[in-house]
Order: sequence, then C-alpha cells, then structure tokens
Amino acid sequence: METTDARQVRLEPWAQRDFWLLRRTNSVKMTEYLGGPETEEQLRARHQRYLAVQPGGMYRITLARTGEAVGSIGFWEREWREGTVWETGWGVLPEFQGRGLAARAARAVMDEARAVGTHRYLHAFPRVDHQASNAVCRKAGFDLLGPVGFEYPKGHWSQSNDWRIDLGRGA
Repeated sequence: METTDARQVRLEPWAQRDFWLLRRTNSVKMTEYLGGPETEEQLRARHQRYLAVQPGGMYRITLARTGEAVGSIGFWEREWREGTVWETGWGVLPEFQGRGLAARAARAVMDEARAVGTHRYLHAFPRVDHQASNAVCRKAGFDLLGPVGFEYPKGHWSQSNDWRIDLGRGA
C-alpha cells in the first residue's frame, strides 16, 4: 500500500531494490547520532530486517511528483514504559534535508501506524543534541515528554528525548 502526503512525499514499502539507499545513508554524517557507519554485513542484515518488519513497516520516502527517493522511514514495536508502543525513525539524504520532507514523512507514517490500529502511541527517540531530528518531531506534532536514557545501538547509551504522539488524536 502506498501512502501519499499530497504536499510533497509518498511512502513506498521497502523493497529488495532499496539496498542502495541504506548504503547512501551509511555515511559518517548520516550515522553520527546512531553509533556510526555499519559494515557491509551489518547493512545487509539491516536490509533483511527492513524487508521483514512486521508488525509495522519500513518505507522509502519519495517525492510525490517525481518518485525520486529521498530517504527512509518506518515504525515498529518496542516495549516502553506504558507497555508496547510503536517507535519510528527516519533518515533523509543530505541533498534533500532542510525542506520539511522528514516531518511530512513522519506525519504520513503516523497515518500508517494509526491504520494498523494496534497501539495508541508512536514514539521517536532522537538524541537530545540532534537538533534536526528534534525539530522534525516538533514540526510533525509529537509531544516532548522529556529526556531519557536510551540504548541504541545495542550497548551504547545516550540521552535521548522521548517524543510521543497519541494516534487517537486527529484520527
């Protein structure tokens, strides 16, 4: 199923052909807040996980008018304080950053998570010092719950902000 934000972006389900996008986002700059670049083997494993995300889903973010791929976004289950919630994360290629595309994609992924209907909340956990991702959360309508200790990648703890959206709002 494709999701369209008529303003600029479309979400397309992650496909086998999208491995190149993982390679493009595996730079020092793009992974600065995520523990750094991954090995080729780690990227291949991540690609297989993206293809298999259930429940939830991973998507290629494309420009609605041209179909050009600009990044990725997804949502998946996570055990969190109030029980099982959806978590989301995204990455937009450097040449497309600063245009509001990530916030539009975040709103579109909210619609996808809402349509699944399984969990009430969708969370995002950007590091407190990751200004761009925190701005995406704010622009997309998430509520800031505050800083939390967060483990990502496994074995690496950092201070992250817990942003949450109630999927029952505005449904």
